[in-house]
Order: sequence, then structure tokens, then C-alpha cells
Amino acid sequence: MKANQNLVWRHYKALNELYTKGRTLAKITKNAYINAVLIKQKKLIKPKAGNIKILEAQPAFKAFYEKEFKTTYERFEKFLNDHNLNDDARQKYSAQDLLTLMFIAENRSTLKAGLTTIRKFSNLIFKGHGSKYLGQHPGLQLAVCKLLDITEFPEKDPKTLQWRLVVDCTAPRAVVLCENLDFLKVPWTARENQVELWYVGGNNTAIIDFISEDNLKLPIYYSCDWDHHGIRIYLMIKEKLKSKGCDLTLLFPENSDLRLPVVMPNHKSKWLHDKPFSGFKPELFTIEERKLIEELIQDDQWIEEESYELLGLLTYNKVLPWPGE
Repeated sequence: MKANQNLVWRHYKALNELYTKGRTLAKITKNAYINAVLIKQKKLIKPKAGNIKILEAQPAFKAFYEKEFKTTYERFEKFLNDHNLNDDARQKYSAQDLLTLMFIAENRSTLKAGLTTIRKFSNLIFKGHGSKYLGQHPGLQLAVCKLLDITEFPEKDPKTLQWRLVVDCTAPRAVVLCENLDFLKVPWTARENQVELWYVGGNNTAIIDFISEDNLKLPIYYSCDWDHHGIRIYLMIKEKLKSKGCDLTLLFPENSDLRLPVVMPNHKSKWLHDKPFSGFKPELFTIEERKLIEELIQDDQWIEEESYELLGLLTYNKVLPWPGE
């Protein structure tokens, strides 16, 4: 499942109504994706003749919905119902909000045990939205508090933050260490492909000291932002795992053209232009890796881990499909 980030929960509800009933009164035509793709480009939805307030599904809509939206909607609906989250508030949830709430629910005991201030929590768990995001969305904040079974966030951070945030699977065939949380928010993708995920971002890298002997025997990969900070952490973890007798492989972006300027809101990692190769040792990288890093340094750009799709990333790097399958 890869949620459509252009849609919020009320859009998913309206599309499901079109699927189950063939029509809806929901006002969704102002959404850019629905208007441009579903109405104008694919012509899967159109206003009812004689009553433009009613939208009707066209014959090809059902198959498209089943392929693109049905699984996502059913996961979201089950989650909201199972956790009794308020109807009015959930209408405003974005797809990413819902995936994040699902992640919080799955990791509630770990997150609650190392609870940070609301701003630190928002910045880490709702990464990309900023530290004020959760505080600016009271309905979302109430849902988070309900899932964590707390009345409010603490005023101060704990002295140490070592969350063990992991997507376990019963018979892993590889381990992917992740700098960011996005892949962990869709755990079914990893589990369905027998891949275990570990979050090692920020100040959380010390948890790799506790990787089991069994997992150390598996191929271990690293997924990260391709910026100075991401590459530096990769090399640090690679050295730490080398001392344990195992190697760490850097996952190469499946689309290295998705580059962003280094100077942008909420991004603090900058290349060190006063040092050759940003201070890294070129011999620690493959020719392909070195070439990409050199280009990013030269153009003052970076590649965000959140732009990857786990299945595509593992396939591109020939981790999947497994040999013999």
C-alpha cells in the first residue's frame, strides 16, 4: 500500500462511496488530483446530468479504485474504527497523518517510554511538517494523546533518547537500517517481503549495538538522505558493524534525479565545501556512489529518503526478488 499524498481522509471516504454506491454528494472536485486525474484525464468521475452537485462513477472507475485505493481505504477505516477516533477530527487527516497515527499505535509502548516534548515529538514523528505541526492541529494532537494514553506531553526532554523502533518479521532475509521513519510507517511492505526495518536516525544509532547475532548473519543495508549528515551517519554505522564482523551496504536511490536544494526549510545538513569530498574518504564508496555524491556537492543538492518507495528501492538495488524466486 502506498497512500496517495494528494488526498485526505474525506476524499478517501468519498471515493469509497463512489465505489460502493456509484455516486456521492461530497464536494471533492476542488482537489487537484481528483479534478486533474480522475475527472479530466481518466474521465472516471463526472457530474450527473441535470444535477452537477452529484458526482457519478463511470464504468472504468471500479477497476481503477480497486487497484489504487481500496486496500488503503480499508486499512485506514479499520484503524480509525478500531481506535475509536473522532469522526469530525478524522475528516481532516491527510494520508500521511493517518500512516503516522498507525505507526504511533503500533509503537505506542516504546514511544511512551521515551516521550519527548510535543515539539520534539512533532519534528521527529511528523517529519517534514516542522516542530509546530502537532500543536497547530488540536484534533490530531488529541488523537496522538489518545493513542499514547497520555493527557499531555512533558515540558522537558529525557536526557537520553534511544527508542527501539523496529518492524520485525518472523523470518527476515535481510535488515534495512533507516535514517527516517517513513518506511516503518508502512510495515506491511517490509513484512510481506521478509525484510526487517530498524530506525537508526537522529540520536538513535546506539541501538545497533543490540542487533542480535542472528540478524548480523543477514545482509544489512542502509537507507538514508543523501546529504552530508546522512552519509556521515552511514560511515559511522558501517565502521561500527565492521567491528562486529559484518558489512553494511548503502542503498542507491532508484531515482537519483529527485534532487532538492540544500538550503530549504527544515533541512539543516550542508555539504562542507571547504573540504575535499565534504571531508569523506572517496575510497570508502563505489564509483557510482562517489559520482553521485560529487554531483550533489557540486550543485549543493541532496536526495531525501522520503522520496523513495521501499519496494522500488530494494528492487533497484537487486535486493529483491530473492534468488530463486
